[in-house]
Amino acid sequence: MTLRIISAAAGALVLLVALTACGAPAGPQASRTSDAVRPSPAPSPEPVSSSVPETPGELTCESMISAGTVSVFTDMGWTAQSKEFVVGGVALTDGLLCFWADYSVASDHGQLYGWASLSSEDAAQAQSGLLSEGWKREDGPDGVYFTEDPRYAMGLDEDGYGMTYLFGDGWVRFADTRQGLILIEWTG
Repeated sequence: MTLRIISAAAGALVLLVALTACGAPAGPQASRTSDAVRPSPAPSPEPVSSSVPETPGELTCESMISAGTVSVFTDMGWTAQSKEFVVGGVALTDGLLCFWADYSVASDHGQLYGWASLSSEDAAQAQSGLLSEGWKREDGPDGVYFTEDPRYAMGLDEDGYGMTYLFGDGWVRFADTRQGLILIEWTG
């Protein structure tokens, strides 16, 4: 009974703090002005154009995924180790497969992300290899997805997909779930 009262009191306190924070004014109140003395709006800044295109830099475990994801992983004490990137029997030497985890403890808990450029011939061979290994093919608006059979998956996302490859025009992405593919920002 005491635990329920403490839990209820803590929940009420959190709710009160959240509502107080949401209801507080953001800054000084603006005074009303008449239409005659209303200041004219500030001119919009002109976009700055650059004639030098941005280069993507070097493909690393940190540059492959979003900066926010890297920050979350490093805050948890995780680091990345690169692994050999082989898809359907095809070694992808123009890419990188990274396993993020806390290597200070013995655990198999972590996240996998991969990206590689590949020729259309290598893509066809890799896809054929994945099909012969039992992976499921699905065409999508972003490319062709190959997902492991969910019966054998180590983990599934909320849509029921485990490890997934996404093949696009001249590249392939990989994550330990299909939803995890959105965290890969590298475009080559």
